[in-house]
Amino acid sequence: MPADVPITAEGLAAVKAEVEELTKVRRPAIVEKIKAARELGDLSENFEYHSAKNEQGFIESRIAELEAIIKNHTLIEAAPPSDHVEVGSTVRFQEEGGPEEAYRIVGPAEADPKNGRVSFESAIGKAMLGKRPGQSVEVETPGGSYTVKILAIE
Repeated sequence: MPADVPITAEGLAAVKAEVEELTKVRRPAIVEKIKAARELGDLSENFEYHSAKNEQGFIESRIAELEAIIKNHTLIEAAPPSDHVEVGSTVRFQEEGGPEEAYRIVGPAEADPKNGRVSFESAIGKAMLGKRPGQSVEVETPGGSYTVKILAIE
């Protein structure tokens, strides 16, 4: 995990909520699953035990990752209305012939394109930073490039 993790206030709140859920609900539940599986006898061929231990490993790993985000976060302030795209901006844009789309430019820790949040490190995020409404932007991806027109910044 890098020394500083850029994240919005909403993203940080979501990370803290997930840590709370994992530590207070899921962790105790998996401990109970492991305990119940142990009582079934021979652990060498006990699928329930091994499955629960794997799940425990995933949960503990996720908790560690989220706690590192919380410890190392740098808050991205909500971008005040601006004439150019910045981290924290919501950008409405359109690919030629395509529907209008909108994404909020956020840090990598909270990027979720399906929910309208892209990282400033992503191809489209990098391409849009510093641009203004009305500008066409070339987005370079490993699969080729495409052009989008920035319609508005919110």
